[in-house]
Amino acid sequence: MISHPDYTRRRLRQASERLRAGLFADTRPVDELLVSNEVDRISWDAAQALEYRPTQLGERFGPLWATYWFRVGATVPEEWRGERVELIWQSESEATLWRDGSVVAGLNRHHAEATVADAARAGAIELQIELACNGLFGRQDRPVELTRCELARWDAESWKSFHDFELLRTLEGHPATDPVLAAMLRRELERFVDDGDPAILERLYELHNADYAHEIVAIGHAHIDTAWLWPLAETYRKTLRTFSTAVRYMDEYPDYVFACSQAQQYAWVKERNPDLYARIRAKVDAGQFVPTGGSWVEPDLNIPSGESLVRQLLHGQRFFEQEFGSRCTEFWAPDAFGYTGQLPQLMRGAAITRFLTQKLSWNRFNKPENHTFTWQGDDGSEVLVHFPPADTYNSMADVNELLKTAREHKNLDQSRTSLLVFGHGDGGGGPTREMLENLARVRDLQGLPRTRIGSPSEFFAALEAEAEARPVVVGELYFEYHRGVYTSQAHVKRGNRRSEQGLRDAEFVGVLRGDEYPRAELDRLWKLLLLNQFHDILPGSSIRLVYEDAARDFAELERGIDALLPPGPHPVNTTAFQRREVVDGQMWEAEPFATAVQVGERSNVAIGRSPLTLENVHLRARFAEDGSVLSLLHKPTGREVLAASGNRIELYDDDPVEFDAWDIDPYTLHTGRDAQPAERWEVVTETLLRGEIAFERPLGEASRMRQVVRLDAASPRLEFHTTVDWHESHTLLKACFPLDVRAPNATYEMPFGYAERPTHYSTSFDRAKYEVPGHRFADLSEHGFGAALLTDSKYGYSCYGGDLRVSLLRSPKSPDPEADMGAHEFAYALMPHADGWREGGVLREATLFNAPLRWTTVGPPEPFAIVDGGLVLETIKRAEDSDALVLRLYEPYGGRGVARVHVHAARAWRTNLLEEEDGELQVDGGAIVLPFRPREVITVKVAQ
Repeated sequence: MISHPDYTRRRLRQASERLRAGLFADTRPVDELLVSNEVDRISWDAAQALEYRPTQLGERFGPLWATYWFRVGATVPEEWRGERVELIWQSESEATLWRDGSVVAGLNRHHAEATVADAARAGAIELQIELACNGLFGRQDRPVELTRCELARWDAESWKSFHDFELLRTLEGHPATDPVLAAMLRRELERFVDDGDPAILERLYELHNADYAHEIVAIGHAHIDTAWLWPLAETYRKTLRTFSTAVRYMDEYPDYVFACSQAQQYAWVKERNPDLYARIRAKVDAGQFVPTGGSWVEPDLNIPSGESLVRQLLHGQRFFEQEFGSRCTEFWAPDAFGYTGQLPQLMRGAAITRFLTQKLSWNRFNKPENHTFTWQGDDGSEVLVHFPPADTYNSMADVNELLKTAREHKNLDQSRTSLLVFGHGDGGGGPTREMLENLARVRDLQGLPRTRIGSPSEFFAALEAEAEARPVVVGELYFEYHRGVYTSQAHVKRGNRRSEQGLRDAEFVGVLRGDEYPRAELDRLWKLLLLNQFHDILPGSSIRLVYEDAARDFAELERGIDALLPPGPHPVNTTAFQRREVVDGQMWEAEPFATAVQVGERSNVAIGRSPLTLENVHLRARFAEDGSVLSLLHKPTGREVLAASGNRIELYDDDPVEFDAWDIDPYTLHTGRDAQPAERWEVVTETLLRGEIAFERPLGEASRMRQVVRLDAASPRLEFHTTVDWHESHTLLKACFPLDVRAPNATYEMPFGYAERPTHYSTSFDRAKYEVPGHRFADLSEHGFGAALLTDSKYGYSCYGGDLRVSLLRSPKSPDPEADMGAHEFAYALMPHADGWREGGVLREATLFNAPLRWTTVGPPEPFAIVDGGLVLETIKRAEDSDALVLRLYEPYGGRGVARVHVHAARAWRTNLLEEEDGELQVDGGAIVLPFRPREVITVKVAQ
């Protein structure tokens, strides 16, 4: 017998193509095909009232985001009676099959067939298709053109033969397959082509693995971005298409398990399509449709505040428990752009002990060293982490990715278990029948890892059962990519910061009022904010339609918060810090969580014009007429703060090689140049309590900036209140302060704490952090002295040597060509201090800079709550399920001790983040005695 591997493989490929062509060989054209006029996204009920006209194959539809409804009339022939019948639909778009008002399945380029009858009756059938003029990823190069619409008989024998043959053929041809096994497969597959005997294939599937083999748990998934290259309204339709397809496939494949995160998406389906939701609930009960993740959406995990991350978990876990009777034990964030070091503690506080992601496989400087490890957070809390070795949450579940999962696992010395997350995602769609057929055949097939379909909980339980010690990774998981997302779409960042503060204030004032707590409205507003913290909305990486929705939502948040905080005569300090500041030309003073009182002020502010200066008891600032700060003297220490002119407004070329809205590339760092100098200046405020100098300048090619530099009496910070009319292209705007401070690390506020990051490029890990996330402050301190940069709405920072910078605006053109164009308003401040940032009061000043006195209709006659000793009281609210008071506190500095929380408590309990009691606390004279450890987040329930 003459054989040649290449000839044989070509013949096997040819045989595979013939078998595939026979899958739906028996077809019938439809009898009638009608289409509506272009409509918006409407319900099935509304579609019944539309007028329809005849259409035919080859007609094109548009424009982008338009919707058309089709009516299909067809006849099942007598010879198909009792057979399974499929609709074949190809339109180069997304579509949904409906029948009798019920959603049947999604239709797209990966799911072109959908079952219309399992045991067909002969005769007429009527179907409806909702066609969306967009692809899975929104805009596409191909036109939306209807090219196929027909019925097909399901040929079970052909289906089985093709998949039996194709999997083995792929295994034979893979370069990683044992050559002895490959030769035998090649020989036997050619025998099958010669003889057509299915027994040949069946015998090959009896070849099994040895006793010890790598084991894969495969989980079906469809990562549906809650918004990205499509608006929120289209996401809801994606959930209908994806979830209905998944439920249908569960009927066909009893072993199929599909994991689905994001409570928000379930909530949409529950509200708008109760029929599908009932089918989902039935599959949840059967263990096939598995809620996972435990959060309201899959949020960004750097930019939201610590309290926002708590609410993501609180509302997500409450929804899953109320709807499905159980909580999630895994946090599911495969696509977020980095992971703050407080996440392990927050997970554990929400009854989550496991974490899945794969995004760090995208790192550009340093690939992760582990796929399975223990992640230890800032406070020492630990969770079990797995990065799927296939480096994707959209696996095709094919031979290549199964082999890659075993071959590239970086912890084979400690573990022989991996997770494979399979299914079309980002734009939804989910697993295909082909994927499920593959997995049904590879369970214990020689040459491939031992594979079974299972749930995330089953996978992590298998990991936990392994005896070997795992590596431990400590602190934040910094993502070495997508550094531009800390700055893109500045309006969304501003809306997020203001809404977080506003909701916090509204909860506190709601408690103060003492009447009915506005729980339902707060719940609505919080969920609206949590939705907009999704990891492609808040980071600024979505299309224009998404940001039109976001502008609407943040306007609604502002209206809702204002309604909960109607203006009144009482200036309330809603923060945990004492304050003394100028408001409306008067000096006000307030204790924590108390009503402010007007006080006198002995010191004042002086303005000099030659030279141009602002001076108070703490600071003396000297300005150039071009708007830069020539000198800033910290009078208590006698230290000059600046090593060179500060508030240097800089422009950088910012045109990434890919991922425009996402990235700031390394080359950008060496393109920096000073912006044009100010053209004019004027003193705009000159009182004993406040001095302000305004500078106006052109920016770049087509933009302008106005800065009002403010110094108030007794204030330790120099403020820069800024408006920009921004019309640049691929340009990054930064403000630079060269500080006369030397330190190897700078400190950046992060959720419920801080992160320290290098100020040098000594290693690849250091160089990777050339742009980093931070919240309300970034600080550079040496022993005895330092300076902090405070911001009211910015999240992107950098520090090299003593040059501390904040990123103010970007101007990417994709996916939103209008990103950041137009008017912006923001503020930042420079605050020098004696000692380090902890002792220097940086957190206090950053908090006050972001939380002005709130003038309300009610004000406490005395401080509502005072904390003695080391903790910050971040949140005061009513419990979710009672009128008990809930306090959230955190240790911000890295210290240990015992605090006393004076809040007129009768009894108090520690709780987890889900507000479940976990031990009663000592109460001494109305004060709660509260031991704490470094970086701890503590929730307390109080009976008063």
